[in-house]
Amino acid sequence: MSSYTHVIVGLDLSSESKQIMEKAKFLAESSNAKLSVAHIIEPLLFTYGGDIPMDISSIQDQIHTQAKIDLQKIGDEFGIEQENQHISIGQPATELHELAAKEKADLIIVGSHGRHGLSLILGSTSNSVLHGSHCDVLAVRVNQG
Repeated sequence: MSSYTHVIVGLDLSSESKQIMEKAKFLAESSNAKLSVAHIIEPLLFTYGGDIPMDISSIQDQIHTQAKIDLQKIGDEFGIEQENQHISIGQPATELHELAAKEKADLIIVGSHGRHGLSLILGSTSNSVLHGSHCDVLAVRVNQG
């Protein structure tokens, strides 16, 4: 079995991100692979369906600015250069697939919360990433709590 050459980690920048990054860094170092991180911001118009009768672009800009700060902290902690830190706006699975193709990544790592019941039926980001990917996908089970 060949080792990976470029690993992209999709993070939601929650408190569980560090758990995911620790496993991703170990795997990337074991394979001597390049390690990149990505955060996808879902547009507020997707979230609220355009039902907000106001200009929300400044809020979206604030979300982007904070995400950039948070992603840079993670990058600094795990030794990931700025050019390997990616933020985009869109649907997370689609954006991760496009980034993986553009960067020629051969593994995408995402966190999984192990949802049950209705959440499982409706799907999750990790499930969406898995089913549309052209490279390997690893879902890291995060410990909540």
